[in-house]
Amino acid sequence: MRKSLLLFPSLLLLLMAFTFVQCKSKTAANKKHTIAVVVSTLNNPWFVFLAETAAAKARTLGYEAKIFDSQNNTALESDHFENIIVSGFDAILFNSTDANGSVANVLKAKAAGVPVFCMDREVNSLDGPTAQILSDSYSGAVAIGKYFTQQLHKKGTYVELLGLVGDNNTWARSNGFHSVVDNYPGLKMVAQQSAEFDRNKAMEVMESILQAHPDVNAVFCGNDGMASGAYQALVSVGKADKIKVFGFDGAEDVITSIGENKIAATGMQFPKVMAETAAQFADEYIKGKRDFPKKIPVAVELVTSKNITDYIAYGKKQ
Repeated sequence: MRKSLLLFPSLLLLLMAFTFVQCKSKTAANKKHTIAVVVSTLNNPWFVFLAETAAAKARTLGYEAKIFDSQNNTALESDHFENIIVSGFDAILFNSTDANGSVANVLKAKAAGVPVFCMDREVNSLDGPTAQILSDSYSGAVAIGKYFTQQLHKKGTYVELLGLVGDNNTWARSNGFHSVVDNYPGLKMVAQQSAEFDRNKAMEVMESILQAHPDVNAVFCGNDGMASGAYQALVSVGKADKIKVFGFDGAEDVITSIGENKIAATGMQFPKVMAETAAQFADEYIKGKRDFPKKIPVAVELVTSKNITDYIAYGKKQ
């Protein structure tokens, strides 16, 4: 009898341990995988669309998804990555703040076993990201450059508003544009200044430039946020009908403005394609796939008043 009583606590402990292991296994099995969506800024409707589309696609594929706003701040972006790694996220869909400055964050995630899939903005690392899905900004800007020269009849003065100087898209667009426009001696750039892809900043910069160069014929902007800001600056000085504005993105307000003959043209990027491809790749990685193309270019299409009926904000009409 005493021997049976001595065995009872041992059996009870064993049963409790077995039950705990079973519960833990069941919890682990039922736990949803999580995907982080880290974007450079949510202060731009284009990036809001990119982030929300990526998160929605991840959820459709059965994952929990959380959006992180880096506010164009590489230090804040670094904090996000640390939190994501510590919290055990399974993948990161990433729109970087800086092509060079963001590399350390990507490598940190890779070292922790968390794959990073870049959307729209490139990081300067061949080994860090699992894949990069990027707009073909250079070719898109070449198309804008050709249309720009036609609209100005190959002569006149113009202004260029650059985006963030640390973003490769800034220079891909500028270089693509100049690869065409610089071939025409009659076209002269009188000012080139960064407005950091920001609408309000672009309005301020353009107002300042107009004081020195009131009679320019056109302005090429590295994104549609800056194009909208530049246009507002022209409205404020009564020159909106005299100076042509060219953008890049395919944002809603610029698509509307092209339809109203207020803005001359933009380069339509396809954020839905980039976001959904990144989410799909993350799903495949989590399920075991490891072989992904390092860079996938997504074509950019020229949008003007002649073909505006084929497009809507952030894409093409179905």
